Amino acid sequence: MTMTPGGIAGRVLRVNLSKGTIKTERPDEGFYRKYVGGRAAALRYLLSELPAGVDPLSPENMLVFFTGPPVGTSAMGFSRFTCAAKSPLTGGYGEGEAGGYWAPELKKAGWDGIIVEGRAENPCYLLVRESEVEIVDGEGVWGLRTKEAQERIREENGDGRLRVLQIGPAGERLVRFACIVNELRHFVGRCGLGAVMGSKNLKAIAVRGTGKVGVADPEGLKGLNRWFMDSYRGNPDVSGLSRYGTAQYINSQNET
Repeated sequence: MTMTPGGIAGRVLRVNLSKGTIKTERPDEGFYRKYVGGRAAALRYLLSELPAGVDPLSPENMLVFFTGPPVGTSAMGFSRFTCAAKSPLTGGYGEGEAGGYWAPELKKAGWDGIIVEGRAENPCYLLVRESEVEIVDGEGVWGLRTKEAQERIREENGDGRLRVLQIGPAGERLVRFACIVNELRHFVGRCGLGAVMGSKNLKAIAVRGTGKVGVADPEGLKGLNRWFMDSYRGNPDVSGLSRYGTAQYINSQNET
């Protein structure tokens, strides 16, 4: 599957777990020009569709995942997605971001984002393979820790390359600061969004995509990547990220 040039798949997946429905939405060009993707697109869905006063752990809350245009392309440093919902921790708007391979895989499967509504009667997970989407019985993985659950989902579907985003026991038990994790090492750690996922009886979203994400100016992107690498190598503020992660900024943040 080849996307429209410009990094846009042009499709959003909407899943209602209460009804068991799976729908494809195709936002118009105006949507992408105004909101682009990521945080702005996720927030737009929540503000326009989520009624005031909704209990964050009720079926009425929405859980929105959204990528941005560079995700899935060769652009360096762009592998992240935004996850947003009404937060069970604060009672207000909650969002988190994570990197890893899950977001690029989603884009390569032909989707810019996923909207999850409702609550499944029994534990389940979503299986997204290109345009084929299925709500799968999740009784066999509910209660498992993240590593075991990821292995089980891959084994059940005969695909060791599935990219798995999931919750652990904390999310299942609706701990209000529970995380969402993908690839076992990339975390949506803020606002208790793992509890929102658990409240929907949704254990995981497993994705496999093989499409190519188009860009409008491939040569320009190559030049941007070269500039990025040159700037990265010579910047002392980022040289320690591979060893220390964002913890390297603690001292400088404390000084400001």
